[in-house]
Amino acid sequence: MKHARLWLRLARLAAVLLLGMLLAGFVASVERLRRSDLMGLRQRLTAWYLRRLSRALPFEVEVQGELPQGTHLWVGNHVSWTDIPLLGQLLPISFLSKAEVRTWPLAGWLAHKAGTLFIRRGSGDSALLARQIHRHLESERQLLIFPEGTTTDGQQVRTFHGRLLTGAIEAGVPLQPVAIRYLRDGMIDPIAPFIGDDDLPSHLLRLFGAERGKVQIQLLAPIASVGQERNALARQAQRAVQVALFGEDAPQAQRAA
Repeated sequence: MKHARLWLRLARLAAVLLLGMLLAGFVASVERLRRSDLMGLRQRLTAWYLRRLSRALPFEVEVQGELPQGTHLWVGNHVSWTDIPLLGQLLPISFLSKAEVRTWPLAGWLAHKAGTLFIRRGSGDSALLARQIHRHLESERQLLIFPEGTTTDGQQVRTFHGRLLTGAIEAGVPLQPVAIRYLRDGMIDPIAPFIGDDDLPSHLLRLFGAERGKVQIQLLAPIASVGQERNALARQAQRAVQVALFGEDAPQAQRAA
């Protein structure tokens, strides 16, 4: 019975991924014909698609709070690759992702066609990244980043890196903090995190072979960025997410190793 459930879930996921390939191919064809950037269309189709992908994941999702009005730079804690479809289903939005994702079979191609911005960790080109984020936000396009720069086991929030917020400050765009928590049997989910040396196939088998988990998404109060210093702004956003997840008595964030 357990194996039948696993393969049924994986078959449903494969069907959704096939749909994603068709959508991405459609957008690529339209762009070639029109010879123009269709980021708005990409974002709308991506949100539509991620809602279907989220339904194929073994989670029950609860969203708390209200979607903000206007353009925001979304910032949140990062636990797993599943954060992206679960948060991306909420509204048309693009993501900032590590460059390695671009090389992932199928998923990297889909991410690229969805309008994801890719960053090379440790490249040292903060100014170029800030301009890229600035241009995206100035065009009134929502963007979500994970300022920790890595995933965690869901039991902590690491330090938010201020360099990723420079583009929002320069564009005068507020931050939208979002906190995501995975639960299983009322406790922090040990299966959902995608960390360390995890590989995607093994993680899929563990995740889809288990009982359905629960995901809580908290949309927190927006934070104005105008006139802020980037590291102070990062600390404010990080603390908001940390308190939402672990309460006022939560310890300060830990730096990534």
